[in-house]
Amino acid sequence: MTPVVMAITVLSLYLIFFHFYAKRILARRIFELDNSNDTPAHALRDDVDYVPANKYILFGHHYASIAGLAPMLGPAIAVIWGWVPALCWVVFGTLLVGAVHDFSALVLSIRHKGQSVGTIARDVISPRTRLLFLLVIFFLVALAMGVFVLVISGLFAAPDAANIPKTSHPEAIFPTYALMLIAMVIGFLVYKKNMPLWPMIALGFVLMLLTTWIGLDMPITGFTAGDWTWTLLIYAFVASVLPVWLLLQPRDFLNSLLLYLALFSMLAGFFILSPDWAAPAINPNPVGAPPLLPFLFIVIACGAVSGFHGLVASGTTSKQLNRESDAPFVGYVGMIGESLLALLAVLATTAGAFSSRADWESFYGSWDKAVGLHQKLGVFIQGNANFIHQLGVPLDYAAAFISVVVVGFAMTSVDTGARLLRFNLEEIGQTIGIKALGNRYLATLLAVAAIGFFAFFKVDGKPAGLFLWTLFGTTNQILAGLTLLTVTIYLYRKRKPILYTLLPMLLVLGATISGMVMGIFGAVEKGQWTVAAVGAAIFLLAGWVLLEALLVVNKVRRERAGS
Repeated sequence: MTPVVMAITVLSLYLIFFHFYAKRILARRIFELDNSNDTPAHALRDDVDYVPANKYILFGHHYASIAGLAPMLGPAIAVIWGWVPALCWVVFGTLLVGAVHDFSALVLSIRHKGQSVGTIARDVISPRTRLLFLLVIFFLVALAMGVFVLVISGLFAAPDAANIPKTSHPEAIFPTYALMLIAMVIGFLVYKKNMPLWPMIALGFVLMLLTTWIGLDMPITGFTAGDWTWTLLIYAFVASVLPVWLLLQPRDFLNSLLLYLALFSMLAGFFILSPDWAAPAINPNPVGAPPLLPFLFIVIACGAVSGFHGLVASGTTSKQLNRESDAPFVGYVGMIGESLLALLAVLATTAGAFSSRADWESFYGSWDKAVGLHQKLGVFIQGNANFIHQLGVPLDYAAAFISVVVVGFAMTSVDTGARLLRFNLEEIGQTIGIKALGNRYLATLLAVAAIGFFAFFKVDGKPAGLFLWTLFGTTNQILAGLTLLTVTIYLYRKRKPILYTLLPMLLVLGATISGMVMGIFGAVEKGQWTVAAVGAAIFLLAGWVLLEALLVVNKVRRERAGS
């Protein structure tokens, strides 16, 4: 199968599954969505976190928040096993597991007053599981956002205009920060001055493209990665405490428009180029790589299923959903959009960035070469720039445009992640009785401090985030499995069919737990005791949640038998 035929097939599957699986089976039969029910955005409206949003605006926020660096990085590493395994999990993992996870987490949250998945687990499973969930969530989000800050800082940093490293893209700085101001102006005009939404969005999009063009010719240099790290942490604090209508909603929607343009351009260029595969279909034993199974699932992570998405769905998105029937479009299609981004990462790294098998093997010759974060972003940018170049865009401008898109979406994950950490700390405070954590400024300060810890604190000479990055995939997937477990218990209590969430849950937890056990033993063999200890703690917390769930199932079965 050629790359073009494969891409057409995948795009067709996206449409079929949304219309028949998501809308007919999940939305109507399983969850019975009903627009007569008030969503939390209306019932608890406070115009800070709970604000009803147009479904297209909300989709933009949700998509921009979940589409960070991970769907670009994970598949760009996983193709070391060949394009077929990576492609299969990116597509079918999304349609049958990841999109189901995101959609069901969103629906569960709107049925529980916009609460996060950790608090919902308390009501659905047992009170003890709330704190267990919250601890896993805190570690996962702080670690991921700390690494995202590091990567963005590395992309921004350049000593001077005459000496810009290939891994740096300072041309992305001006449009990235200009977008914040543009979004705030639009948010103010729409929500406070009642200006018409779509003309304002159109104006914002034009201004965003203009600033992107200006940034290409005006790279900002002279600042170190550490300088940019501090700037990003300050931004994360401000973005987390501002009302969602002022910055988060308009910024994420405008950013999503930029991504739509990039996706369309990359796909159009890909079809024009019609490249051949440079990578092998299957490469089962790369040098130094862990086993294909279960690590394919763990490495691709957000490109197919992600626990972080459940946090976004139940953390910010559920508080803005206007009506229940918007959930399939926002939740299920949002994950399809993530899969499309991962698909382009697979195409860029197997057919776009390399002209021959020899070139591909020189880059993916061993696992040590494949796992560098900045290098993989470079391949993603290079491959997709080659696609856009087919439309007549100069190659260096195409690469700069893709870098702006990459940075923009990493930034949206950072500001959403900081807000989610704030929610998380507030819930931890409620659980253990520390009322001070209910103050959003204090909770945000602590959240940003946790992100800063993983960005600045060093373990064995490396930033803690990068040192512990190997745990991101497993922790993220375990959280996704536990979220699906919570949904399954909820459906079981409601006497609804559970196979649609039970089977994905078993697959995700089975693959991830086995991978985590192998990773813990591998860390011990290498003397990486910090990684082994943190991994073991996450493993024990997950096992505890599973035990609590089994006890609940047994209790419900006994009650039904006795009735």
